Amino acid sequence: MKAIGAHYEGNDTCTFTVWAPLLEQLSVVFSPARECALKRDDQGFFHAVAGDVTPGTKYFYKSENQLKPDPASFFQPEGIFGASAVVDHAAFAWQDSHWKGIRLKDMIIYELHVGTFTPEGTFEAATGRLGDLVDLGITAVEVMPVAQFPGQRNWGYDGVFPFAVQNSYGGPQGLKAFVNACHQRGLAVILDVVYNHLGPEGNVLEKYMPVFTGKYHTPWGRAVNYDDARSDGIRNYFIQNARYWLRHYHIDALRLDAIQGIYDLGAKHFLKELAEAVEEFSAQAQRKFYLIAESNLNDRRIVLGSGQEGYGIDSQWSDDFHHAVHAQLTGESYGYYQDFSGVVPIARAMKDGFVYKGGYSRFRGRPHGSPSQDIPSEKFVVCVQNHDQVGNRPQSQRLSILASFEALKLAAGALITSPYLPLMFMGEEYGEEAPFHYFAGFGDEGLIEAVRQGRRREFAAFGWQEVPPDPFDTETFLRSKLHWDKRREGKHKVLLSFYKKLIELRKTFPALSNTDREGMDVKIQDEAIIVNRRWDDICVYIVMNFSRRQTTINAGDGFAVGEKIIDSCEEQWLGAGTLAPKRIMPGENLIVNPLSFTLFRHI
Repeated sequence: MKAIGAHYEGNDTCTFTVWAPLLEQLSVVFSPARECALKRDDQGFFHAVAGDVTPGTKYFYKSENQLKPDPASFFQPEGIFGASAVVDHAAFAWQDSHWKGIRLKDMIIYELHVGTFTPEGTFEAATGRLGDLVDLGITAVEVMPVAQFPGQRNWGYDGVFPFAVQNSYGGPQGLKAFVNACHQRGLAVILDVVYNHLGPEGNVLEKYMPVFTGKYHTPWGRAVNYDDARSDGIRNYFIQNARYWLRHYHIDALRLDAIQGIYDLGAKHFLKELAEAVEEFSAQAQRKFYLIAESNLNDRRIVLGSGQEGYGIDSQWSDDFHHAVHAQLTGESYGYYQDFSGVVPIARAMKDGFVYKGGYSRFRGRPHGSPSQDIPSEKFVVCVQNHDQVGNRPQSQRLSILASFEALKLAAGALITSPYLPLMFMGEEYGEEAPFHYFAGFGDEGLIEAVRQGRRREFAAFGWQEVPPDPFDTETFLRSKLHWDKRREGKHKVLLSFYKKLIELRKTFPALSNTDREGMDVKIQDEAIIVNRRWDDICVYIVMNFSRRQTTINAGDGFAVGEKIIDSCEEQWLGAGTLAPKRIMPGENLIVNPLSFTLFRHI
């Protein structure tokens, strides 16, 4: 592995290293009057050590009389078309030497988008809200991509400078201060990174290196070259990027975007090489850093160890959990939701992780998935909302708009008491009703219109006929910001308290916090799911009624004397009034309200 980028060495000296096998000559230009030639080796790496360079110095690379930013730029203070800037990573005064991270199994994840999390849309403003997340019980903050993208607003998945922190968010210093503050409050930080594609506007990497291959095609366009000619340099580029975030920004885990778009038919898959590099970094740092994959493949190999012919990724998203809960609570049955009708998929997701473990998928028209019931629960991240599932709807409605208040509490109970790593999307905890639209700030008019038309075609293919709001209208972005004041009023305040209580129970009861499914039974009665979770001699009994009518449950096998701990129907949770007794006995009939969540503890 070879370092790339502009590394400030101190004493007004900087080392410039670029992998540019497509070029024969290259120089670094600091001003019209100052230029320094780089020396090329036989592998296509250009290298130079320059003096009289201070942090913040702006520079371009020059080839054939054309000036271009650094493909591994650490900062683009003037945006994607401006000069790159030298960053002194050693200058930041970190105050997290005590921080050793948290265990994967202890992660309760909160996904946020920096630009819409606060009115200001900056790292500094987000830092001011960390106390609210700690109070909620969150242990890990997942930040949507912050690599420099075109314009001032974007989801982050159109980044074109993978090493550079978005200037409008606060740049390198802003991100470091945010992470530093998270660690001081006991919060781990997960950073969303994009290794499956590059944004369509302002990409300079292809001017330097064969970053794309024509062998494959992805939903986002050309595939990144992980197994074609000169792919070793591309693999090095992105592995160096992963190490960069862990080393210089103290990031605790990386969330790998849509790995189904990473194509590699070589002898060692890129993901396996990446996992090995992160493990090596962890050993050097003497603490564990994690990789979490977003994937819709239901492929067990992603999280199996190398000794089991797996990639060695620490955990992966399981979309099946979301789809099963969403389909039942909203009644939606189009697109991939057609595979998740009824409560059986929810029970399977609870017990096994994947719903589709090799069975036939009507949506795909083929068998889908691989067995997952033997995989430890911490290797799955589940949710009932996330940026994709909200934002990739024509009107970007959250579950708070699509389902009743009782359904929101039931969804929260299913999520937080599952044996998997729960992920909440910002605002979910208090029932935020503002949409989370797709938005972008491209400058190319042709690209803007192509994106508009592309999203309309995508929605039509899914069965939606609604016209989505214009992604390039500033109002679309502004409507997506959170309304923090709602947390203090009415049903929003109650839902927030309900989430807090659930998270407190998860942390307090070992039967809920452990990720061992050996001590877990899942049964279905009518449209209710009964979960019995055990740890040593302590048991909890969870009754989730997904029916829209009262249901009678027989407390038969597996039930012992139980004391009611929380019931979503109680008046303190704005429920219609509980029907469940304070205690249950074996063999006793239990009447539960529609769309309700009740938890008992063995006494």
